[in-house]
Amino acid sequence: MMEDEHAGVHDYETDPRNADILISVNGALKPRNEAVVSVFDSGYLLGDGVWEGLRVMEGGVAFLPEHLKRLYAGAKTIDMDIALTPAELTARLMDCLKANGMRDGVHIRLMVTRGIKKTPYQGPRFTIGKATVVIIPEYKRPLAKVASAGVKLFTVHQRRTGPAEQDQKLNSHSKLNCILACIQADKAGADEALMLDAAGFVATCNSTHFFIVRDGEVWTSPPEYCLGGITRGNILRVCREAGIPAYEKRFSLFDVYSADEAFITGTFAGVTPVRDVDGRTIASVDGPVSQRVRELYKALQARSLTPIG
Repeated sequence: MMEDEHAGVHDYETDPRNADILISVNGALKPRNEAVVSVFDSGYLLGDGVWEGLRVMEGGVAFLPEHLKRLYAGAKTIDMDIALTPAELTARLMDCLKANGMRDGVHIRLMVTRGIKKTPYQGPRFTIGKATVVIIPEYKRPLAKVASAGVKLFTVHQRRTGPAEQDQKLNSHSKLNCILACIQADKAGADEALMLDAAGFVATCNSTHFFIVRDGEVWTSPPEYCLGGITRGNILRVCREAGIPAYEKRFSLFDVYSADEAFITGTFAGVTPVRDVDGRTIASVDGPVSQRVRELYKALQARSLTPIG
C-alpha cells in the first residue's frame, strides 16, 4: 500500500508474500518481475479489453459464475474472442491459485485484452493472434481502520455516461472517466468520488456502488448509469430475502445528505460504511441496517464459493 494522508476502500494491509507471487500470462506462470505483455498489446495501446475482480476465501472463489458471465458478455459486446471456454478459463485460474498455494485472503485481477497489434491502431483487424489473458492473484485484506471509521466521499464534476456514449455495464479497461473522478476526489481530500448521472441524480462511485438508508429502506441508483455490479446485485438480493425494503430508484444529493446511513459496496471490501459526503456527516456511521446487510452478504458470499480443489 502506498503511504498517503488518507486511506480509501481499496487500500490494503501490506503482505510480504506478494513479492513472490506467480502471475499467469497466457497460461505461463511468471514471477512478478517477469510478468510482462508487449507494448503492442491492445490493452496497453488502447485500453481495449475487459476484466473482473475476484475474491478468494476459505478455499474457494466467490461468485465465480456471475463474474465469468459478465466477463464473457463484455467480450461479446466489444466483439472480442477470448479463445477459451469458461471451463478452460476457470481451470487456468485455479491452476494459478494452486501454484501459489492460495486459499484465503486473496484478490484476483483477471484481465483479457484483444491481443497484440501489428501496428498501433485501434482497428481490431490489425490484431495479431489470440487475446491476451492475465491473472494476477495477490494477498489483500482491506484496512481494518477503513471498515470501522468509514470513508469520505466527494461529489465530482465528471458524470457517468449513458449507453449513447459508453454503456456503463461494460467493465472495460478504458477507465479514464472514473480515473478523472478519482483524481478530483483525491484532490478534495476524499477517499472515493460520488458521481452523478446526466440529469444530476446520484449514479455511483468511481470504483464502488453507493447505497443510502432512509427510514429503514435501502436505496441505490437504477442500473442505467452504473456497472452491473456483482456485489451490488447480491446486496439487493439479500435485503429482499431478509425482508429489508430495497429499491433501485433515482435520488438526489438532498436525499444523501439527510440519509440515516450510507455505505459503498464492491468485490474487494464488501460493505464499507460512509461517514461523510461533501462535508455533511452521515447521521449513523455503520448503523444497524448497514451492519445487518454486511452480515447477510458475508453469509451469501460463503455459500457462493467455487472450490479451488
